[in-house]
Amino acid sequence: MVETIKRDGKNIVAIGGGTGLSVLLRGLKEKTQSITAIVTVADDGGGSGRLREDLGMLPPGDIRSCLIALANTEPTMEKLLQYRFKEGSLKGQSFGNLFLAAMNEIHGSFEKAVEETSNVLKITGKVLPVTLDDITLIAELEDGSIIEGESKIPLLSIEKKSKIKRIKTNPEISYPLKNAIDAIVNADIIVLGPGSLYTSIIPNLLVKDMVNVINSSKAKVVYVCNIMTQPGETDDMGIKDHVEAILNHTVDGFVDYCIANNKEIPADILSKYIHDKAKPIYPQDLDIAYLKDKGIKFISDDFINIKDELIRHNAKKLSETIINLI
Repeated sequence: MVETIKRDGKNIVAIGGGTGLSVLLRGLKEKTQSITAIVTVADDGGGSGRLREDLGMLPPGDIRSCLIALANTEPTMEKLLQYRFKEGSLKGQSFGNLFLAAMNEIHGSFEKAVEETSNVLKITGKVLPVTLDDITLIAELEDGSIIEGESKIPLLSIEKKSKIKRIKTNPEISYPLKNAIDAIVNADIIVLGPGSLYTSIIPNLLVKDMVNVINSSKAKVVYVCNIMTQPGETDDMGIKDHVEAILNHTVDGFVDYCIANNKEIPADILSKYIHDKAKPIYPQDLDIAYLKDKGIKFISDDFINIKDELIRHNAKKLSETIINLI
């Protein structure tokens, strides 16, 4: 039975993972308290991957980033949770990951660990893992190769010089958190991204019933396209290709709006990204024609924010655009 949630403000569900989702959440929490972040748990690399392997827990990294983005606590606490050890056996590990690992051990449940950490950080809204099942991502490349493991997918895609055709999970069937389903049913708007297309956004949509629940909800579904392509994941892909990938893993009519940046990125900043084989994604005529054909409303504006030579979405402007769609 679905729980009806009554909240003040506009109910927003943001689905994804990684840096992109946490940037968006920082903007949304200034606009509404009714935010639910539904986060992928397929990461198997870095510090999260080590904790997953050593402790048998779900990877905490993306959850940690979203919790910090929605936190209402002292700046020192954020610095502490983001701190990465530089030496010894903990080198590269985040204190925030260890904090969630300790909470997981104390409460015997990853869901409870996230809930209690949310209370400690006094977060705005909720952060939920999309599933409590231990899932592994599997990519099928265009050349027929199969790659198992989220962290290996972009690396081997580059090595084999073959693009991703489809993403699956092992086990094939995993089950969503009830609270995640309740949040979707009660949402006014559901946001996909920004974030890694095949390893942060689509994995959430592969969990059993997620597509059907989202598609049958009253909420409008908004896809926020990345500003840059991601090497080994979305090489040379435009807006059309990103949306097409989502529809290929869901159903036609799944996306109502697409938001993309149209502001040209300064050459000196762009050169550093091009060196790493990432390219800007600007709207083209074929993108606009494709979206129109699919009945998807297109919103294009200057959405970039550059800080410390890193290109990110302008969280405030993006959040205002999303809120105004309700």
